Amino acid sequence: MKIKVTIILTTLIVIWSCKPSIEETVDLNVQNWIHGSENCEENIEPPIQVVKYNSNTWVLRQNKCTNYEAPFMFLFIGEDKALLMDTGATEEDDIFPLYKIVNKIINDWSEKNGALELIVAHTHKHGDHYAADGQFKGKPNTTIIGLEIENLKNFYNISNWPEEIVNFDLGNRLIKIIPIPGHQASSIAVYDSSTKILLSGDTFYPGRLYVKDWNAFKMSIERLVKFTDDYEVSTILGNHIEMTQTSGVDYPMGTIYQPKEHRLPLSSLDLKELSNALTKLGDKPTKEVHNSFIIYPVD
Repeated sequence: MKIKVTIILTTLIVIWSCKPSIEETVDLNVQNWIHGSENCEENIEPPIQVVKYNSNTWVLRQNKCTNYEAPFMFLFIGEDKALLMDTGATEEDDIFPLYKIVNKIINDWSEKNGALELIVAHTHKHGDHYAADGQFKGKPNTTIIGLEIENLKNFYNISNWPEEIVNFDLGNRLIKIIPIPGHQASSIAVYDSSTKILLSGDTFYPGRLYVKDWNAFKMSIERLVKFTDDYEVSTILGNHIEMTQTSGVDYPMGTIYQPKEHRLPLSSLDLKELSNALTKLGDKPTKEVHNSFIIYPVD
């Protein structure tokens, strides 16, 4: 009997030890973000909020008192490379010390895990997403990807823009690059195969979805929906929050204090809601308000 019990216990220990560990992550659905102040002269929040999502993933948000856009930025670290998506809306490092913060995260990581090359990339070519690029220019082990479609095609080796989805390896961490023009011509989505996070830039987020090219936007959303059908997606993260906690109500452009913001994450179901709405609207660019986003054509 003792032998049987010992064998059973040994087997259970082996099975348990072979189970993949489930890494703790921050629940972004309930994460509190810095959201500005009624009087920015009295604001005491940091210029950049840093949230460690897990051991090798960070979400950063710019303080609305440095720029009302308050964009989010994302840092993914692999075994060989780190990928920073976007550099925010403010150029000056004394107001917005993005390089200093990112460099510290990478240095702390490198002390334990080895040196990394930093890749600075962008979800699209709008000023509130590349303003701090200059802070990274000339820095060691750092590459800044250009903002034009040709820059993206060359760096990521995309031969068939915008239909082709390509892989970009950070070192045992595969990133997928998905062209999604429509909001802006060189817009991309980014999928992290490790966390299953899908970054959607300004193409899809809880706010006003500014559509420059209606037909391209519709096709890009269809492409994203198909992607979420083919791959597991844990959450969809855009670059801004403009909606309030009241369904269909947004904060006006230029707002510097948003105490009751919509949560940042959206879901695959939200994305399909957008896709279905665009299909029903047809070929005519039309503004339409939804609970968590607003379709907002622009000239």
